[in-house]
Amino acid sequence: MDNRFDAIIFDLDGTLIDSMWVWPEIDQAFLKKYNLTVPDDLEEELEGMSFTESAVYFKNRFHIEDSVEVIKKTWNEMAWNFYTNHIQLKEGAAQFLDLVRKRHLKLGIATSNSIELVTAILERFGITDFFHSIRTSCEVEKGKPHPYIFLKVAEDLEVAPDRCLVFEDIPNGVIAAKAAGMEVWAIEDRQDEKIRKELKRLADRFIQDYQEAIQRFINSKE
Repeated sequence: MDNRFDAIIFDLDGTLIDSMWVWPEIDQAFLKKYNLTVPDDLEEELEGMSFTESAVYFKNRFHIEDSVEVIKKTWNEMAWNFYTNHIQLKEGAAQFLDLVRKRHLKLGIATSNSIELVTAILERFGITDFFHSIRTSCEVEKGKPHPYIFLKVAEDLEVAPDRCLVFEDIPNGVIAAKAAGMEVWAIEDRQDEKIRKELKRLADRFIQDYQEAIQRFINSKE
């Protein structure tokens, strides 16, 4: 099956690493500093936004006096312990990375997270050098569901979009990668049933974990 692709591009949070549980805790603690509670629609509103876009959203919606840069710095500080000590790779991710690297596919990351946290988690697991391109949505015009981040990584990799396979865990990420002209496999994370149903509708394939990806990648005749 790898003959169909020259590159694989991964989202990070919820896709390569099991980290989505961290951010609701950070949102709650952050807003509590301003005597605010987390609105029910916050997670849905933020889906796919870049780190900078999220900070702008918080500043405007919650009338926070701190600058966007200060908000981002605060989030990085709040998340640092989680990313350097507690968050783990998703099941089978390390083995899958080994497999595709041995098959000489180019690897990239297209994430909405901050470069500081991305760097910290990749260095912690010793996999930074696996990736030929590491980009954040702050580096492009707009975050997901716009295709710019995926197109930027493909450009870095010098691979045509239709020769890229993307792994994602959120609908806006799938929409962005499909808009870029790429094949997308959605992976199960901590999504509720509504989101899983949407992912199954939008993505080319929905997988439970990277062990399933390994088997499908090796055995598929498509």
